[in-house]
Amino acid sequence: MNIQSAKPSGDRTVLKRQRNSFVEVEYSDIAEKMLSRSDVLYIRKEDQVFVVGEDALNFANIFNEETRRPMSEGILSRKEKWAIPMIRMMVERILGEPEEEGEEHAYFVCPANPVDSDLDTLYHQKTVQALVEDAGYTAHPINEGMATVYSELSDNNFTGLGVSFGAGMTNICLSYYAVPVLQFSVARGGDWIDKQAANSTGVPVDRVTREKEEEFEMDFETATGDIQGALAIYHEAHMDYVIEQIADEINEADVEEGLDVPVVVSGGTSLPKGFSQHFKQRLKEADLPFDIASVRRAQNPLTANAKGALVAAITEEEEGEVPE
Repeated sequence: MNIQSAKPSGDRTVLKRQRNSFVEVEYSDIAEKMLSRSDVLYIRKEDQVFVVGEDALNFANIFNEETRRPMSEGILSRKEKWAIPMIRMMVERILGEPEEEGEEHAYFVCPANPVDSDLDTLYHQKTVQALVEDAGYTAHPINEGMATVYSELSDNNFTGLGVSFGAGMTNICLSYYAVPVLQFSVARGGDWIDKQAANSTGVPVDRVTREKEEEFEMDFETATGDIQGALAIYHEAHMDYVIEQIADEINEADVEEGLDVPVVVSGGTSLPKGFSQHFKQRLKEADLPFDIASVRRAQNPLTANAKGALVAAITEEEEGEVPE
């Protein structure tokens, strides 16, 4: 749902973000002049004008249209002809150019292949790698679930289960002392929840997305007949599905028994109040070969994976070793 970057600046971390969306607006000289005088991010291609990022969602809601997505199902959209030009622009905007010698390394987060789909992520990974390198960096891929571990589990020697609840996919990584034991994804995420809720209520999907981001809470009571009720139902269905896949994969991998494993969740889908409590309750009821020591949400679920990639980049520059 968001394209983000994290970069060190002295003792601070500078974060930049662009929403993964755009919408085409009717072209006119007056419209382009108004856009150029505002803070709206847009690009013009011949006689086509595209509003990009957060403003695209606002335009879509005003004109009752659906935004278009350069990325879909967790990877570059296979159906959107403008996907690569739009992602290129977003990557260049959030990364900028390397500012000094030694800053050339950039880690970018990639999903693992899903266990419940024949979707392959290699084309996505190689294409994004090329775009990052075109921006002037040496590009290194890092698994999305592992990025969550790097971001949030330094206090546990990077040992634990990282679950990144993204928009297109949910990525899972079981790590032991920063070594990935198991990495996979599930081909469902926040987009699946939004689409199911929209189909059930007859409300445009962008409106559902906006309400989910601004108002929705998982309060352990399921209302019926409105957007909030539909969101609650499909959030719970999504949780149950993800936990079922986690249990199946971990049991099949024959992971050592008797461990106490901390769990951290990240991603925009984990933002609603009450999400981590719901997830903890369901995860502890799952058939897993180890005990769940704790379940907590990332300090900032939206930026956790960008910060995890930054940890990997800093490690590479300081030690000359590329984390897996």
